[in-house]
Amino acid sequence: MADSEHILVVDDHPDIRDALARYLKEHGYRVTTADRAQSARQVLETSAIDLVVLDIMMPGEDGLSLCRHLRATTSLPVILLTAMADDTDRIIGLEMGADDYVTKPFNPRELLARIKAVLRRATAMPPVESEAPGTCYRFGPWTFDPSAQTLSGPGGEPIPLSTGESLLLGVFVRHPGRVLNRDQLLDLTRGRTAQLFDRAIDNQVSRLRKKVERDARNPEYIKTHWGGGYSFAAPVEVVAP
Repeated sequence: MADSEHILVVDDHPDIRDALARYLKEHGYRVTTADRAQSARQVLETSAIDLVVLDIMMPGEDGLSLCRHLRATTSLPVILLTAMADDTDRIIGLEMGADDYVTKPFNPRELLARIKAVLRRATAMPPVESEAPGTCYRFGPWTFDPSAQTLSGPGGEPIPLSTGESLLLGVFVRHPGRVLNRDQLLDLTRGRTAQLFDRAIDNQVSRLRKKVERDARNPEYIKTHWGGGYSFAAPVEVVAP
């Protein structure tokens, strides 16, 4: 039920803040409000928040600064509210780690739909596990070294990978057998700013298959799940440093 999800609405305009809080409560969410970044920080220290709806233009510390702090210290989803339709404002927010944005004046139904979508994505994301520096992964005849961004085959000659290919292969070998959709792969490889470039994942998969598969048209490692995404089909051995 949505009533288990706690949303923090941060906006210095009381009419927007209070109306949005009422609307979200009517749809089953728990809501806490804050009129500025300082008040929001206090709420975050004392309450378990599931998502932050954050206005960009506020007196004192602005929303972009608070968004940067949230992304550096938490994994909380953030949806930005902006009165500016300028693409620069939107792109900066996404680069700082926001999950989505809505331009004022906004339709509450649209914002509600975006909140639900972001929460679904956050819930579906696989956990990110820490690994020791120098950890490598073996599958089939290959050894993958994420830190060096190289793939070594039976002959031992390393095959260089691009940063995108290395990040993508790293996600696959850390989650073998799990079907990951494009949104999840984008978040896990390049962060939330990459959600604008859905087809980038398909292109990276195609390039990576040409390096790891014997026949890229009939892949045995990176499997396609139509309508669902991709999975890594090979057993993976973790090689500790």
